[in-house]
Amino acid sequence: MTVNKKIIILMLSFMTLVSCSDSTENNIPAFNPVNTVTETTTVTEETTTSVTEPPTETTTEEETVPTTEPPPPVVKGNIYDTNGNLLVYSEPVTEKISKRIYSEEYAVPFANIITEMSAGYDLCFEDILSDPVDNSDTGKSIQITIDSDVQNALYSYMADNNLIGSVVVMRTDGSILSQVSYPSYDPSAITETEYDEELAWGLCGNKAFQNAEPGSCFKIMSEVISDKHGIYSLWDEGEWTDSGATIVNWDHDRSYNYPVERSLYSAFINSSNIFFAKAFDEIGKDDVLKDLDEIFHFVTDIQCDFGNIENNIEINCNDDLRRSAFGQSYILTCPVYLATLGREAVFGDMVRPFVLEKVVDTNNPDKILESGSEPNEVIATIPEEYRQNLLDGMKGVASGLGVYVPENFSFYAKTGTAETWTGDFLYITGCLRNMNDNADGNYDYTNYSQNGSYIVVMQIQNPSDHGFNFASESAYFYQGIINTIFANQN
Repeated sequence: MTVNKKIIILMLSFMTLVSCSDSTENNIPAFNPVNTVTETTTVTEETTTSVTEPPTETTTEEETVPTTEPPPPVVKGNIYDTNGNLLVYSEPVTEKISKRIYSEEYAVPFANIITEMSAGYDLCFEDILSDPVDNSDTGKSIQITIDSDVQNALYSYMADNNLIGSVVVMRTDGSILSQVSYPSYDPSAITETEYDEELAWGLCGNKAFQNAEPGSCFKIMSEVISDKHGIYSLWDEGEWTDSGATIVNWDHDRSYNYPVERSLYSAFINSSNIFFAKAFDEIGKDDVLKDLDEIFHFVTDIQCDFGNIENNIEINCNDDLRRSAFGQSYILTCPVYLATLGREAVFGDMVRPFVLEKVVDTNNPDKILESGSEPNEVIATIPEEYRQNLLDGMKGVASGLGVYVPENFSFYAKTGTAETWTGDFLYITGCLRNMNDNADGNYDYTNYSQNGSYIVVMQIQNPSDHGFNFASESAYFYQGIINTIFANQN
């Protein structure tokens, strides 16, 4: 079931949070079957004595009227990770009421992406989880593509380093390997509490799926659009004022190179706002919007099994158009989309992201009932003739970050520093491409690093706590994330 992000809050505002308690994954109580009860109703009929007739004997007659109780409620099935680790299950409270239990080992790192309280997978896949297995009172279970070992390790890394924000790790086929948002919360402590919007969209909400300005990571799209329209060289003053609006480059007050005739490659690796603002101004609103949607699926919502990616772009004037080129003004997107964009930038095709690996029998998780979401589903494509210039640019950015990747992998990246209404957000959108990965086959998730690539997006929402002004300064933490992923992957 696809859940629209805008509808979820309205739905959940009328819900009461389920009761949770700590448990272990190997101690799941068995459910007692609920029997259908047949009740009898006794009806007494009386006869009256007539004056003209002899009295008759009064008799009592019983009628048995069968009544049928509604069928017992379906107990929701379990949620397992890609390795078969139990994440969520149901525990009976009464014959008609059960509560969701979150395995203690994984509860906090998964809480804001999986619980109903945070509009997570337990809600998104409710139709499947509540669909009875073989007409029983137990729903089907699901296995998701997330690796709980990586999820836990990345959450601990963010917590240990006070990295408020999110990390998304995607495989080449579009499956989400990890989706971490820090800080999270202990779902067992939120019992019998009214729905709180904070758990879905606030500080403890899933930042990987929350929209914000992406900053210069948007220039991945701007570079291709500029290339498509033949814009390879523009004059860059470092600070550009037109019609009363001023646009500056990040280094306008520290570089002596301005003014300069800037090439497309130089504009990308040096992250020139002015170059791409002028390029969008020359291309025009209609063509920019058309290219964004046709090449990058940015304007139209992307329907995913875990909800819809709903990007935002509004162009009401020339200044909006220009600032959109470097991911500001009314441009909003989420780290999950940036991961799909990073995948497209390196391999040429954007694939639909997903988390549903398979549907399994609750009583026998090894028994597959249904296949999951379709992997490698292409939803947008960069034309072949515009791919190499972008790859060269992302290779250039990556080489300047000083990030080291394992042997047999090549690194491509784009950084972004975004001004948001809550402060600056820093992004690194990168892809570790495996030399054995041609993006044209199936992947073994249990031995993924042998042939698979990793698209990794890091978002930091508290850069001032670390003394950062620009995303490139956060490369040390991005290196730590890469190291953590490989330390927990086969």
